[in-house]
Amino acid sequence: MRWALVKVCLAVTTMVVVAFAVPLGLVIKEMARDRAMSDAERQAASIAPALTITTDRDQLERAIITAGSEQRLTVHLPPVGQDAATGIGQQRVADRALDAARMHGRASITEVPGGFALLQPNALPTGKNAVVEIFVPDSEVGKGVSTAWLVLAGVGVGLVIGSVAVADRLGGRMVQPAQRLVGAAGELGEGKLGARVPEEGPKELRLAAVAFNSMADQVVQLLANERELAADLSHRLRTPLTVLRLNAASLGDGPAADQTRAAVHQLEREVDTIIRTAREAKPQTAAVGPGAGSDVAEVVRERMDFWSALAEDEGRKVRVAGVERPVRIPVARADLVAALDALLGNVFRHTPEGTAFAVDVHNGDDAVIVLVSDAGPGIGDPAAAMARGGGSGKAGSTGLGLDIVRRMAEATGGDVRIGHSVLGGAEIRVWIQVGAARVAGRGHRGGVRKRRRFALR
Repeated sequence: MRWALVKVCLAVTTMVVVAFAVPLGLVIKEMARDRAMSDAERQAASIAPALTITTDRDQLERAIITAGSEQRLTVHLPPVGQDAATGIGQQRVADRALDAARMHGRASITEVPGGFALLQPNALPTGKNAVVEIFVPDSEVGKGVSTAWLVLAGVGVGLVIGSVAVADRLGGRMVQPAQRLVGAAGELGEGKLGARVPEEGPKELRLAAVAFNSMADQVVQLLANERELAADLSHRLRTPLTVLRLNAASLGDGPAADQTRAAVHQLEREVDTIIRTAREAKPQTAAVGPGAGSDVAEVVRERMDFWSALAEDEGRKVRVAGVERPVRIPVARADLVAALDALLGNVFRHTPEGTAFAVDVHNGDDAVIVLVSDAGPGIGDPAAAMARGGGSGKAGSTGLGLDIVRRMAEATGGDVRIGHSVLGGAEIRVWIQVGAARVAGRGHRGGVRKRRRFALR
C-alpha cells in the first residue's frame, strides 16, 4: 500500500511537471528569439536616418561604425544608372532573398549559416529601396534558454522528489498503524493478552485501534472472570469438604469408613488442582465501585454462626470481638465470605480438635484489620505458606485459601501477614484499606505497616 501510493504520486507529479515545463520551455525559447530579432530591428532602424539623407559609401560606413554594428550590419544599395548594386559590409544572405526584400519592401528573416539574418528595406530619395541586413547569431537567439531549461528541470525534479517524500511519509502514517494493528492481533491470537495498539494515525485506523483495544480488554476481563469464577467456586467447596472430612473422621474403623475418608482426600486434591490451575495467570480482583462493598461485622457474625456449630462438636473455644457495630470495607461480600471461609477452614484442617481460635475486627480511621488467631502449633514457614498461593506447590503451606485472602486485601491497597498469636499459635492479619488511604497507601507497604502498628496500640 505504501509503495503503491508512492508510485501513483510519482506518476501524477511527473505528468504535471512535463505538462507545464515543456510548454513553458518552448515559450521561453520563442521569447528569446523575439528579443534577439527586436534588437536586430533597432539596429537596422539606427541606419535608416542616414539612408534618407545620403547614399555615399563613406558616410554610411561612418554611420555603421557609430551604431557599433559593423560586424553584423550590412547595407545593400540598389543599382544607380549603369552602376551595379553595391553592398557595405559582409553579405550572408543569398541574392534571391535580397532581391525579394528589395522588390516587395517588407522585412523578412532568413536562416543563414551560424544564425539568422534580418532584412529590413528602407526607401531612398530616389524611390528605390536599400536593404539593411542584420546578422543575428545562434548564441543571441538562444541566449538564456539553456539556463531556463536547467532551472525548469531542477524545479521539476525537486517537485517529483518532494512529492515522493510527502507520499512516502503519508503512506507511512497510514501503513504503520495498520502494521501495528496486524502485529497486535497476531500477539493476541498467540495468547499475549497484554497486546494493545496505540490510538493514532488516520481517523479510520484510530477507530479500528479503539475497537481492537476494547475487544482485547473484554477478552482479558472475560478470561479473568472465568478464572475467578472457577477458582472461587472451587474454593468455596472447601467449606463443605471440611465438614465432610471431619464427619468422615468420626466414622470409626472399617472398609466403608476408610473408603469414605479416601474419597474425601481425593476430592480435596482435585479441588486444589482446579484452584491452582485457575490461578496460574494471577488475575487481579476487580475494584469495587463507589458506594459498593460489604459489612465486615455482619459477614463475620454470619460465618461464625456457621462454623461455631462445628467448633462445638470438636470442643473448640471460640471468641469473636469487634463486630458489634457495622464496619464497611470496599470489598464485595462474596469475596469477603470466601476469604473468611478460607481462614477458618484452615484452622479446622490444620489444628487438632479442641484447639481454640478467635476472630477480631479492628476498625480504624483509614483501615480495617481482621485477625484470625488460634492456639495450634502455628505456621513454621510463613513465606512458604504465602507462596503456595502463587502456584509454587511448596510444602508447609496452609493451602490456597491464603492466596484468595491476599488478593482481596491487595485489591484495596492492603496486605496479609502471618505471625504468632497471643493464644500461642498462628495469627493471620488481614489489612484492608478504606477511604482516602486506599488510594494513598496502594503500593506502599511500608506506610501500611506503620499505620497498622499505630492502629493496634
